[in-house]
Amino acid sequence: MLPSESAAARSVVGVADDLFSALNGGGGSLPAASSVVLVVIDGLGAISLRAHSGHARTLATAMTRKSVATSVFPSTTAAALTSILTGAWPGEHGLVGYQVRDPERDVLINQLSGWESAGVDPAAWQTAPTIFERAAADGRGAFAVGLAAYAHSGFSRATLRGSTFSSAGSARDRVGAAYDLAERNPGSVVYCYLPEVDKAGHRHGVSSGDWVAALEDVDAALTHPVPSGVGVLVTSDHGMLDVPADRQLVLDETHLRGVRWLAGEPRMIHAYVEPEVSPTEVADRWRADLDGLADVATRQEVIDGGLFGPRVTADAAARIGDLIAVPRGNRAIYDGTAADQRARGMIGQHGGLTAEERQVPWIALGAFAH
Repeated sequence: MLPSESAAARSVVGVADDLFSALNGGGGSLPAASSVVLVVIDGLGAISLRAHSGHARTLATAMTRKSVATSVFPSTTAAALTSILTGAWPGEHGLVGYQVRDPERDVLINQLSGWESAGVDPAAWQTAPTIFERAAADGRGAFAVGLAAYAHSGFSRATLRGSTFSSAGSARDRVGAAYDLAERNPGSVVYCYLPEVDKAGHRHGVSSGDWVAALEDVDAALTHPVPSGVGVLVTSDHGMLDVPADRQLVLDETHLRGVRWLAGEPRMIHAYVEPEVSPTEVADRWRADLDGLADVATRQEVIDGGLFGPRVTADAAARIGDLIAVPRGNRAIYDGTAADQRARGMIGQHGGLTAEERQVPWIALGAFAH
């Protein structure tokens, strides 16, 4: 189950430091820039981008052999986008999956959209400083541009703290607004979020007509001229692969014996066992049941293996499942006993350890391309 990349591989965790280094005169992975714009195209993997380069000529032209970074584990938005916007590993910022258990109250929390319903304070749950708080501490401007629907969400309050948020409807308008903010506020950090590719992939699958159209749309948005002196870094939180119906692994009552909560997501399961049940016993049973289909490990095994980063805080460790299961290939795991089975209709998925999910673009534009 251990990630195959070397310790020296470029990681999305380093994006924050790269940007601040550029603002401080360069010398790191990026040259100096008067202001920086971080564009995150949610769900766009490097492998998918290269396979569809004819539909993304702006990005493909700027993409070199080295224009790749590795996302974190799990390769999902809650964990990876938080790592990009804080420069911290999931084991440090504590967003260790799409859905996890609050160990104090024994309830599940959807870390993208369930903060309010779960009654969780984002500032207390995610305490790592954001790039916007770091910028403000340096006396720099800090801005975020996204869709209006995300302006006041719990996830935004966990990851966009310290920013001045503005919204725009189309991808092109968001990119234009971000570039304008960077030009009018020298020395600033500007974040621009483009979720269109991710949404199309989940609903219709990677390589579908809708996915290609979304890719073309965001690529066209990036033809907007970059103001002089402004450095633009384009990356993603994760990639994606398609899970056909015949690759679904459906757990029944026998498989789930002793399991209190099944969380995470289909490509990376967090399983929490009943208090009187041994996690090792359930892990051994799952290893037998899912032999050759998924990798299964206990909480301590994944922490010792460094999957959530080199350091895992006590708070983050308590949120990790008693055991986790990562399907191999393009499989996904589902709770067959759940009343609501609508999630099984999702085509494009992510969260696991494949190259399609974890290799993301790292593309320099504007002053960064010089």
